[in-house]
Amino acid sequence: MVVEFKNIYKNFGAVQALQDVSFSIGEAEIHGLLGENGAGKSTLMNILGGVLSPTSGTIVIDGTSYSHLTPHQAVELGISFIHQELNLVNDLRVFENLFINRELTIAKIYLDKKEMIRKSHEVFKRMNINIDPTLHVRELDTLEKQLVEIARAILFETKLIIMDEPTTALTDKEINNLFTIMRDLKNNGISCIYISHKMPELFAVCDKYTVLRDGKFIDSGFFKDIDENRATELLVGRKIIEDKDIHRAQLDTETVFEVQNISCPPYFKNISFSVKKGEVVAITGLFGDGRGELSEALFGARKLTNGKIFKNGKQLNLSSIKHVMKSGIGMIPRNRKERSIIKDMNILNNVSIAHFNAKHKKFLISTNEEIKRFEKNQKITNIKANSPKDPITSLSGGNQQKVIFARWFELDSDVYLLDNPTQGIDVGAKFEIYKLINYLAEQGKSIIVFSSEFPEIYKISHRCIIMYRGEINKVMNHDELNEVDMMFYSTGSNRKES
Repeated sequence: MVVEFKNIYKNFGAVQALQDVSFSIGEAEIHGLLGENGAGKSTLMNILGGVLSPTSGTIVIDGTSYSHLTPHQAVELGISFIHQELNLVNDLRVFENLFINRELTIAKIYLDKKEMIRKSHEVFKRMNINIDPTLHVRELDTLEKQLVEIARAILFETKLIIMDEPTTALTDKEINNLFTIMRDLKNNGISCIYISHKMPELFAVCDKYTVLRDGKFIDSGFFKDIDENRATELLVGRKIIEDKDIHRAQLDTETVFEVQNISCPPYFKNISFSVKKGEVVAITGLFGDGRGELSEALFGARKLTNGKIFKNGKQLNLSSIKHVMKSGIGMIPRNRKERSIIKDMNILNNVSIAHFNAKHKKFLISTNEEIKRFEKNQKITNIKANSPKDPITSLSGGNQQKVIFARWFELDSDVYLLDNPTQGIDVGAKFEIYKLINYLAEQGKSIIVFSSEFPEIYKISHRCIIMYRGEINKVMNHDELNEVDMMFYSTGSNRKES
């Protein structure tokens, strides 16, 4: 399938989301679509998938021009869209989700469940994954749900697959499996549009790239002709000097946060470490290392079987999250869309919600006070919003994440737990989040960052704790950090040798 976008415009009221976008996707091509959050990538792909109609412009598919498409037309043409937001029905079984609206029948009367289950097994085998098609989707974890979405896209006669951040919840092994599948699809004449913020992935699997910025076409070309620095410049419209990094000399300050021998089987055991005033400590490892559960336990959201946690020498009351919040601990959880933003609230209330829970003592809520709270934190975090009363969902991912930072800045906590704080945001927004982390450290806050990205860990941390199978395997100071050693200890290779 060959797709050409010709002079595509899309307006949402006075907001111009796309302006005169023109480029093409070739046959049997893996095409990387790059752009910061809010650049217009999802809007353009929703136009191709028939979810939105362009204000003007045409889409040419295999020589036929369309002023707009419907979702049904897009499917009939062979276009599949794997959205960043999972579109599965939790109360249906896996095979039922795979064949939804395309059910196989016997004599057009009875569902042919055996055949659907057989074909489901086939596609999972092709993907080199082991998922039981008879399980209910609610029994799957996020990783497995993502793989089911991908399986649904490749199950039918698809000619073009749009993948919007498909690897967010995948491990390295699953990512490599996905890339193998994509190359196999390409060899069979199927094109892919691959949307991702992860530069190594884009360079590893894509043939060509197109960059959008502020709704405008910036550049197209072959990945072999550029490097990551050039790609970053195209994305953000400026050079980001990555390594005036924040050099992290070791601090000689008092200990603020101390963890003593805490365990929560089967996730982690015998964890002990401390964090000083103004120090950023990263905790890393590989999938299944217990980091996510540890972050929850430090915030009182997961019960410990033994051990103690101290702040300023006083043992924390971990009986409830509210107690932990009032003790001066703030947390930005992973999976912003599932665990942080409250989609039915506006920006203003999303900023204020932690204050309401931990500090608000009045009988009524004052809108004026809320607005002052927002404006104060907007200056610090640089939230880009038309109005604080707009829905939180009107913001880009990076600005949503800044709202969550503002939520916790309002409590002026002493210790911040940041679980994957740059997950699902673009390179420019990541840089701004790093500046916020640096700002917190300069304010004397103690910060624990849970991350699996070496460049991020190197930029922001004074020390790095490396976990392996629920235990601390190695602690490295900033001047010792390198990617090879971090992976060596993350994989437990030192234990294998011993």
